[in-house]
Amino acid sequence: MRIFVGISLFFSVAACSMTLPVNGRMSDGSEIFTGSATGYMDGGGTLTINSNKGRSCSGNFVYVTGRNGEGVFTCDDGQSGPFKFVSTGTRGAGTGEIGGNSFTFTFG
Repeated sequence: MRIFVGISLFFSVAACSMTLPVNGRMSDGSEIFTGSATGYMDGGGTLTINSNKGRSCSGNFVYVTGRNGEGVFTCDDGQSGPFKFVSTGTRGAGTGEIGGNSFTFTFG
């Protein structure tokens, strides 16, 4: 019985997430990003983007307040940088840096 309860609890918690589309661009317009953001009920999540130039970046984030989150990207070309965002729950906007270059993004 305990195993059944544990498995049920695992699937209940795992199902409590929301994935939204992400669109963004480098501030100088040199690169465009698309991807997804998945937020979990525990206040954390993941943000994954791919650029029109072949770069892939992903990072984990946490909500630091009810509407504001922050995290760090790591890209497949070795560059990394912080990002932050404001969310309404189903959409939002953010800014960040990758390798010292700034970018903006929206989600939802």
